[in-house]
Amino acid sequence: MVRQNTHEQDWLQKLWYGKSAWRYLLLPFSVVFAAAVSLRRNLYRRGVLRSYRLAVPVVVVGNITVGGTGKTPITIWLAQELKIRGHRPGIVSRGYGGNAGVKPVEATASGNPAQVGDEAILIAARSRCPVFVHPDRVAAAEAAMAAGADIIIADDGLQHYRLTRDFEIAVLDGLRGTGNGLLLPAGPLREPLQRLQLVDRVLVQTEGHDVDVPFLRRMSDRSSSAFSLLPKRLRQLNGPSSRPLGDFSGKTVHAVAAIGNPTRFFRMLESHGMRVIPHAYRDHLQLTGKLLAFGDDLPIVMTEKDAVKCGGLSVDNGWYIPVTVKFPNAGHSNWLEDLHGFLLRKKEELCPITDSTS
Repeated sequence: MVRQNTHEQDWLQKLWYGKSAWRYLLLPFSVVFAAAVSLRRNLYRRGVLRSYRLAVPVVVVGNITVGGTGKTPITIWLAQELKIRGHRPGIVSRGYGGNAGVKPVEATASGNPAQVGDEAILIAARSRCPVFVHPDRVAAAEAAMAAGADIIIADDGLQHYRLTRDFEIAVLDGLRGTGNGLLLPAGPLREPLQRLQLVDRVLVQTEGHDVDVPFLRRMSDRSSSAFSLLPKRLRQLNGPSSRPLGDFSGKTVHAVAAIGNPTRFFRMLESHGMRVIPHAYRDHLQLTGKLLAFGDDLPIVMTEKDAVKCGGLSVDNGWYIPVTVKFPNAGHSNWLEDLHGFLLRKKEELCPITDSTS
């Protein structure tokens, strides 16, 4: 029996990315939400609400829409690239799906997703950087600095104005774009579309297709870049084995995804020849043995983010697929080198090196 939890997600997809008439009924609530968003931002801008400046540079990776855009892989990629260039990044996260408690908690590859969330564990495992989780990103950042970080990357921190930032990266889904262009709840936007004009870089996830987002057509090439997520080999959930994706071509698989945009994952599996039985669950849902008991011996394939939640489960024939960030050309290296140079200058500005002999 196919167990799916897609009714709510399907309804939201039609509402936000289709032509559902429900959006007209929800427009008054979106107006109220827009007013609250604008008021909050202005209070921070005018200093009524306090923003905190750290002694190290802060790079924010986030989005203006609800749902998966690829920001977690971008956060991992950026941390790895900055490490290559000699920086010591520390990553802070809200820890969605977890319960960090009163003080910031360090997420590790072997951590408990019920405490720190699935994304934080994945980021820690892949980036090999200190990752600290807490709703108060300032406190989490201070903990990361105490652990040796000389740059803070704030995962999903675009709307967290309490933490002063030096460079903002917004990640968009190139196929879904910004939906109907409306704010929550009538649309998928967390902030007005004009917010993208204020960020330093827009990264757009594509699937090898031309990006057709009206806003991006008005942006310069220097301020936006397209990227895709390249799937790697299938890895065994409860063992050391790995297999090429081609080994599953022509096979029927149970595809499990508790992520922001499960349809993209299912489509990726189909592009590699798999016949997909989809099981879409709400983002960050804790997977259980009962949810993964499908009553047959077909392979179960899931995302790497979901795999970190299955550490204590015995799942026969379970597999997951790590992904890496891929830019279609070398153009991204220009802004990345610019960012590297900017961060070096910012470090000197925030914590100048003094002559010890004077």
